Amino acid sequence: MQGILDTVKTDGFYILTGSNNFLLQQSISQSLAGRIDYLDLLPLCYREILQFGKINYTTNELIRNGGYPELYGKNRQPGIWFPSYIRTYIERDVKLLRNIDNTILFNRFLQLCAGRVGQQLNIAALSIESGVDVKTAQSWLGILQSIYIIMLLPPHFKNYNKRVVKTPKLYFLDTGLACSLLGIRKDPELQNSHFRGALFENFVLLEILKQKYNTGSQALLYYWKENNGLEIDLLIDNGKKIVQVEIKAAQTFDNSYFKNIIHWNKIIGNKGGIVVYDGEKNITLSGNYLTTNWKGLQLKL
Repeated sequence: MQGILDTVKTDGFYILTGSNNFLLQQSISQSLAGRIDYLDLLPLCYREILQFGKINYTTNELIRNGGYPELYGKNRQPGIWFPSYIRTYIERDVKLLRNIDNTILFNRFLQLCAGRVGQQLNIAALSIESGVDVKTAQSWLGILQSIYIIMLLPPHFKNYNKRVVKTPKLYFLDTGLACSLLGIRKDPELQNSHFRGALFENFVLLEILKQKYNTGSQALLYYWKENNGLEIDLLIDNGKKIVQVEIKAAQTFDNSYFKNIIHWNKIIGNKGGIVVYDGEKNITLSGNYLTTNWKGLQLKL
């Protein structure tokens, strides 16, 4: 293919599709740099899901279902579809990428990752609980990233404060898959789960990430946390400014939601910020502080 692309002058001569990111594979020696463009196609966003006809989804239903097109185009049942998906796509692709014989152990590792959704990545603890060494845990995390199962959100620590955390946070690229791995099958189970807040945060983060990819934005996404626990869930850096976003699973607004954003603004001399929550009212406060329901979130990335 490289030889052909060196001679042809037509753009779009090949369209290559696949279920994993070959740039993250160690076995790839030729990246076709300068000859290729990339599109990351994540599961469906909320607006795409609405195109299948139903418009009265609850937040819990969307989190539990996730965004894979098969679930909406063919009305698959998540409780049946996800376990099969894990056994076929994930196990198959894992075997293609790495010589992993113990898929049972790998699946346990995957479930442990689901139990850490929205948390700072602690590879040592993950290694101990899964029963594999640290190098293997690191390798398996790389595999899960390459097959679009998880993402690691990097911390932001650009000279603002030496006390900030410098460890990435772990999220899944589909909340429905995370729910399945956590054994959450029904909406009441999700509502009463102590994972509900983390899964809602994951869900909103994915909506923003999908907006970034769908618009071709080059904005960079981070989180920020000090060692004393003060944290901002998401920072969006478009090169000109940084937008601070706090994500709250609550359905009612409280002024305290802006506490960490105001603290961060004082450190860097910034203004404003956004709180995304599960309530219905959009509220604008003085100083360019905005509270919005996640469905109406439209950011200039």
